Amino acid sequence: MRDWKSKAAIAVALLLATAGLMPAGAAAITAEVAKKCDALVAREFPLREPGNPAAGSAKGTAQAERDFFNQCVANGGTMNGSADNNAPPDKSAK
Repeated sequence: MRDWKSKAAIAVALLLATAGLMPAGAAAITAEVAKKCDALVAREFPLREPGNPAAGSAKGTAQAERDFFNQCVANGGTMNGSADNNAPPDKSAK
């Protein structure tokens, strides 16, 4: 009986020590930021075939889309120089 208790105590001590060494992790993003970034990704990387996400993107790769999304999240849902501004492109600059 005593052997079982000592093994259980060691296991609990190891579990607590391991839990104390684990990193706290990153804070979760808000749903609002995720929705904004998802919309920006959809505008920046349009689907090759509208309505069919399996057809892939007409511009860029899946990795480029993920990188764009992660950068958008890091910026809090805003991307400078992307499709997030609704102004039409300046056609006079060449």
